[in-house]
Parts: sequence; structure tokens; C-alpha cells
Amino acid sequence: MTPAQALSPLAQALPPGVRFIERDWLSSNMVLMVDTDGATLIDSGYVKHAALTESLVRQQLRAARSPALVRIINTHLHSDHCGGNAQLVRAFGCKVRIPKADATSVANWDETQLNYVLTGQRLERFAADEFSQPGDEWRLGGVLWQALAAPGHDPHSLILYCPTHRLLISADALWEKGFGINFTELAGDTRGFDEQAAVLDLIAHLPIDCVMPGHGPMFSDARAALTRAYKLLDLQRGDPKRHARHTVKVLLKYLLLDHEQVLFHRLVADAAKITVVRQCLRVLGAIDTTLDTASRELVTEVISELVAQGAARRQDDMIFNA
Repeated sequence: MTPAQALSPLAQALPPGVRFIERDWLSSNMVLMVDTDGATLIDSGYVKHAALTESLVRQQLRAARSPALVRIINTHLHSDHCGGNAQLVRAFGCKVRIPKADATSVANWDETQLNYVLTGQRLERFAADEFSQPGDEWRLGGVLWQALAAPGHDPHSLILYCPTHRLLISADALWEKGFGINFTELAGDTRGFDEQAAVLDLIAHLPIDCVMPGHGPMFSDARAALTRAYKLLDLQRGDPKRHARHTVKVLLKYLLLDHEQVLFHRLVADAAKITVVRQCLRVLGAIDTTLDTASRELVTEVISELVAQGAARRQDDMIFNA
């Protein structure tokens, strides 16, 4: 928790055992739950920032006078939410709890099923010790949390709700201004948008005073965030090509955040290997025989847009994150 967050009314209103840690957009936010026998961390950021994740956790444990980190709970297994797992296990000997639906994929370390081939992102292998599923209840940080199913962005994702304090850990199901990319829909599964709508409907029926999202600051006006999310979902349903193009932009920005600087031809080559990019090209009308050419053209266009928006910088053949 930064000093600014420590002074914010929302941070002050959290139960004493609950600490929100806001990260940048390469790593997910984290929530540390402190109990007398140790602490539990919700999500662990991206592998590039694993050392920083450990440092942040140690700072929070010292501040909370907690004896140790005893457990990580991952809301879902996208690389920006579990990338610090391996480092934290080495550092603290803690257990890792993942969605039960991902148990076999983690045990076999199937990177296709785990979406790392899908998105072109990195992750250090880890093992799972415990498993969570919708309907579970845990007392963490001195309060009771309910695990709720939140498919859409990830078919196995969970969100956590505390009814007594009206708190929601929303992962990537709801941010203050949107929600996570619907990879299910891009893969041709037409349930994706319906699942996202159902999750928004679920959240809309929960009394909420504070949302701790997977990315961005925590916020209190869940109703306004839901209004924006429904509007975004309607736009995506009505214009799948817009959704696909936005997805490519997000993935390219993520690669730039990860690499910081990369040769243009390397970026094009990396993008062409990403399963989601190829899925997006098909949504955008490319056919198999033109995928390589279409990929280069699309990446060129999207990089130009990122440069124009100030989200990237180009110098000759080198692309820099901005």
C-alpha cells in the first residue's frame, strides 16, 4: 500500500487485516490478508516483477507484524496474476491455491491450456497445493470471503466477496473502466460475451462499498463502473472486429511493457506466433494463406496507433515502451 493509498478514505475503511497493493498494468494488483497465524496473498503479479513482488510482500508483512506468508490464492492463472508464485514459494515456503478447474493443466504444465502460448507471455513453473472452486468460503484477514464464479475473461476465474464489509475482489471481471479481454469469444466460443454479461449481472446484485480490481485503483462506485462495463460489452458484441483490434493493441502494449524495447521485425515475428493475434486476424477477415502478411500489416498499423497515442515510441527500427 503506497502512502497515498494509506491516506485514502477507501484504504482507511478496509478491515485492519486487509491490505490492497496497487501495481502497474504489467502486474496485477494484490491483496494481502493478515491473520494471527500468517498472511494470505491474493494474486502475485507478472514474472518480470517477481523480485519486486517479494519485496512488497515483505514490506507489508513487516508493517502488519505478520509472522509469515503462508498461502497464495490465485483468482485465475493468467500470467500477470500468478507470475510471482514460484519466487514467493522459494522465499516463504508458502502454499499455492488455484482454481480447481486448472489443476490438471498445472500438474502437467500444459502451457497451451494455461494460455501462455495463447497470449505470448512468460511464466515460471510452479506447483499447486490446494484448490478453490465457486461456493468456497474462507476467513482471511479476519473476515469471511465467498468465492464466486466469474467466467468471461477466463473461464475458470473466481472473484471474492465479503458480505459483512461489502467488499469485492473483482480480479479482471470488473475494473473501474472496463474489464479484461474476452479470450473465450476470440477463440470462436460464442458463450464468452454471455458469460461476461452474467458476471456483471452477478456483481450488480451484490451490495458493494469497495471494489479491489485486478488492475487500476480500488473504487467505491460499483454502479458507475457496471454502467461503463455494460456499455463496453454492448460495443464488443456489436462490433467483433473492434474487439479483435483492441485485443491486438493490448497484447502488443503488454509485450512492450515486458521487453521495454524491441526491434520492429522481432515484434512482428513475436506477434505472429501469438495464438490470440492469429485468432484476431481471422475475426478481422484474414485467411490462412495471408496470415503472415496480414500480421505484419496489422502490427504496423497498431504500433503506429500506439505511437500516436503516446503509448510507444519509434526510433528507426527500434520500438520503445512509453
